[in-house]
Amino acid sequence: MAVADWWGAMECDEKLARFRQAHLNPFNKQLGPRQHEQGAGEEAPDVAPEEVLPELPPVEPEFHCAERVMDLGLSEDHFSRPVGLFLASDIQQLRQAIEECKQVILELPEHSERQKDAVVRLIHLRLKLQELKDPNEDEPHIRVLLEHRFYKEKSKSVKQTCDKCNAIIWGLIQTWYTCTGCSYRCHSKCLNLISKPCVRSKVSHQAEYELNICPEAGLDSQGYRCAECRAPISLRGVPSEARQCDYTGQYYCSHCHWNDLAVIPARVVHNWDFEPRKVSRCSMRYLALMVSRPVLRLREVNPLLFNYVEELVEIRKLRQDILLMKPYFITCKEAMEARLLLQLQDRQHFVESDETYSIQDLLDAHTGRLGCSLTETHTLFAKHIKLDCERCQAKGFVCELCREGDVLFPFDSHTSVCRDCSAVFHRDCYYDNSTTCPKCARLTLRKQSLFQEPGPDLDA
Repeated sequence: MAVADWWGAMECDEKLARFRQAHLNPFNKQLGPRQHEQGAGEEAPDVAPEEVLPELPPVEPEFHCAERVMDLGLSEDHFSRPVGLFLASDIQQLRQAIEECKQVILELPEHSERQKDAVVRLIHLRLKLQELKDPNEDEPHIRVLLEHRFYKEKSKSVKQTCDKCNAIIWGLIQTWYTCTGCSYRCHSKCLNLISKPCVRSKVSHQAEYELNICPEAGLDSQGYRCAECRAPISLRGVPSEARQCDYTGQYYCSHCHWNDLAVIPARVVHNWDFEPRKVSRCSMRYLALMVSRPVLRLREVNPLLFNYVEELVEIRKLRQDILLMKPYFITCKEAMEARLLLQLQDRQHFVESDETYSIQDLLDAHTGRLGCSLTETHTLFAKHIKLDCERCQAKGFVCELCREGDVLFPFDSHTSVCRDCSAVFHRDCYYDNSTTCPKCARLTLRKQSLFQEPGPDLDA
């Protein structure tokens, strides 16, 4: 009897364990107790219906909902394969991954979170591909090629464009150089492909402008090739579009001509036309380096320009007056200490001659800035000579024709200066005496008396 009771208790414990395993196993939550027992391949015990315990209500899975998974921060699958083979290191595999990622982006719903994540991964893939093409290895800080002096840049800006391959320079992951002479920018991998010498060498050896307006010779004279890189071009755009440079008149390809705008010196000198026109990259750099060089002699190139442009007449008079003031400052100790002539340090040619002009001078004359700045400088110089400095006042002149009036200076508007002896007179007095300078007349008579040879002695 005791053995039967013990055997019945063991059978009840076994049934209870099976029941608990069927209902509480988290890996078999969908299976009932009987399904679990049958699924395990075990024979169901012969249990009477009245002995089966009542079923408990089904337990709700804790991680069954996708939204709850995202709330817990477990939405990212760290063990699955990323979209587009993000871990690929070979260039060919990266290109294939980029194409796959593009296809995934097109298939995903627009403006969805998954599409945004795919776009971010596409960007990283492209940056990785670019990094493999141009590895960030140790490059020399200075490279000299074809008279270019390239310096390695440290800027991380991504807004630069390579002048050789016409591609964007990714400063975060790429090494790039800039020429200190002509500001030519390129990737480190493009340095050995450069075929055009530095423009600054041309400026140093031959600083002059093309003063013929768009001297076109025709595309056939270039052999239907780019004037710089010799790539095939045509006006129909096959194989590449031919773009004309308004400065040289030659045709260039789209890699050498980016439709940059610049003021053409020939149009300024002949037509007083300051409208920017399309030029090639090489011409743009050359014009940028030449913009402040005083190489234009307007009286020789187009003397009639002063008859039609009033601003140039005024500027020429102010420059002539400044040249007359220069001897006062050179011999004045106070002026040298005050460094008055440094007021024109940006335009040194103004204190050397009144004949030469730069394109920047003509641009400022056209806008009116040059006339205003020169007027202020002229007023400052005249104030020092005529009011502030006693030494400069003592170097004034008295009209030798009338010997009346105030002290005269050669830069006064009501005076005239003798070209031979630099004597200063009232303008009215000078022209009333038939433009004869009395000082020059006295000097002539004195020379004649000193060098006059005595006549022969007839008595001897």
